[in-house]
This record gives sequence, structure tokens and C-alpha cells, in this order.
Amino acid sequence: MDRTDVEAFFEAVDFPTFNARQDAGRSWADARREVAEHHPEHVSTLDVYTENFAASLVGPVPGTEEVVRELRDLGVRLYGLTNWSAEMFHEAEPAAPAVGLMEDVLVSGRVGLVKPDPRIFEVATGRFDLDPARTLFVDDSVANVTAAQALGFRTLRFEDAAGLRARLRELGVGVREA
Repeated sequence: MDRTDVEAFFEAVDFPTFNARQDAGRSWADARREVAEHHPEHVSTLDVYTENFAASLVGPVPGTEEVVRELRDLGVRLYGLTNWSAEMFHEAEPAAPAVGLMEDVLVSGRVGLVKPDPRIFEVATGRFDLDPARTLFVDDSVANVTAAQALGFRTLRFEDAAGLRARLRELGVGVREA
């Protein structure tokens, strides 16, 4: 399979929408049935994608695992809120080991809600017993950060580990300087 096949698949299934539906809890079996019904020529591409899902992940952002480990060692409560397929979430920790350092992770595909929907933040607030005013929400998506901010969370749009460290230090968290 070459890049042209992959791009044709992405376009045919409107991959951002396809992926959002997976993150919202659609099963891969249902996704395959829909692709077979509407784009049968792309079923084999979907099969290759799902069989090699781990290879599609870009891996951790440099320095993030160290920051998360440092926060954990400082006794900071660490929770994850991720837009991710329930069936593929087992691939998260191998790709980004910081996931395994968190006390708990709320996976969108398991609750049928995705960021930036305010309801998923409400689920997280209840599940993790959070006070938004005392919680820093970190995400690389402007839409997700904006939604969290509207609900009273302190926020940081993540760009890199150094920026995260700087924001944490501004908040009085004793992480080392970058």
C-alpha cells in the first residue's frame, strides 16, 4: 500500500470525522461495516490501519514523561482526559509512557463523549473529584483549552515540555527549570 492509497482512504472516509466517531465510542467493527457499505474499495486499507494502529502513533513529546514523573514524585494528582478509541486505548501507554504514570485516565470512547464537549469535563470533574479552579488542564487543542477555561479550569495550551514547566513554576509547583 502506498501513500496515494492512504490519502484516498483518508479523503473518502473524511478521516477527521471518522476518527472523531471512533473517539466517541463507535466500535471498529461498526466502522468497518460502514466503510464496506459506502467505500468497499477501502476496506483493506482500514484493515491494514487497524492491524498496524500502534505504528501510526507518533510517540511521546520529548520531555513530557520526565515532567509527569517529576509531578508524580512531588505528590501532584495526575489524571488524563483523552479523545481516544476505547478499543485502541491499550496502545496509548506503549506510545506515551507518561499515560501509565497517571492515577486514572478518562477515555472518551468509553464514555461516549469527546472534548471539547463540556459534558466530558463534567464527567472528569466528578470522577476525579476535581475543583476546576484548582486544576490545571493541559491540552494541545485550542478548542479543548477554551472549553476547559469556560468551565473554570486553569489552562495551558501545550506546545512543549519547557512551556509546561514554565507554567507550572508560575503556579508555584516546584518542578525544575527547563
